[in-house]
This record gives sequence, structure tokens and C-alpha cells, in this order.
Amino acid sequence: MLTKKSGLKVVALLEAIKGLVSLIVGFGIHELAGQNIQVILENLLRHFHLNPANELPGILLEKASLLTPENLNLVVIGAGVYAIIRLVEAYGLWFGLLWTEWFALVSGAIYVPFEIYEVIQHQNDLSVAVLTINLAVVAYMYSVIREHKKDTENKPNQQ
Repeated sequence: MLTKKSGLKVVALLEAIKGLVSLIVGFGIHELAGQNIQVILENLLRHFHLNPANELPGILLEKASLLTPENLNLVVIGAGVYAIIRLVEAYGLWFGLLWTEWFALVSGAIYVPFEIYEVIQHQNDLSVAVLTINLAVVAYMYSVIREHKKDTENKPNQQ
């Protein structure tokens, strides 16, 4: 079983990975500015022998078609802001900062209704896995915060 400290480090690593992936995606999109992203993505899917008619490659192609030169900068800025938030959260969880425990709980819980909707609308292994992992993180962060509260309530009684 995970200790509280090691559990927070696991969540911190998960958040850091999300932040780094967001940075990579943001820089990748920025590098592709001015190019036809749809064609590049189609070539990439072909290179990896993925059928664009399948569900996940089809979703990627659909989303790529929404990227225009006008909104590309907003997507890059959004990816950067998301990455900074996730990396700050990871840092705080790694070093046991109390406010990041609350932040992890709230930021994870915000996504749950959207993830449930996604599972209902497009039930696939990825959407179920994302929901399951997020629910586990939210439940874990709730238990950590509840344990903190219990510890603070018991401290005055011990004196």
C-alpha cells in the first residue's frame, strides 16, 4: 500500500507528465504554424499504419481540421498555461504543499462530469481509463485532505 508521501509523489508525477505532454504538444503545434496540419497528420497516421477511419485517428483528424492560423496561437498559449498549472501543481505535491492538495482535488473533480459524458457518448478504452484514473486521484486527494483535517482536529485534544 502507498504511504501518503509516496502517493502524493505518484500524483505529482502524473501531473508533471500531463504538463510535459502539454508543452510538447504546444511546441509541436507552434512548429507547424503556417503548414497544413491536416495533411501532416494524415501522413503521420499513414506512416504508423493507422486507419484514419478508426475512432481515435478520426477524432484527431477532426480536431486538426479546426486549427486555423488565426486560432493556432490561442491553442499554443492555452497549452502553455495548462502546462504551467500542471507543473506547479506537480512541484507542490512533490514537496507536500497543502494548497496543492486542495488544488489537485478541485482540478481533478472539475473534469469528472465531462469525462462521464465522454464515456457515455464514446465509450472506448481510453475514455474509461481516463475517467478511472481521475476518479482514483480525486478519491485519493480527498482521503489525504480528510486525514489532514482529522490530524488538526486531534492536535488540540493532545495538549
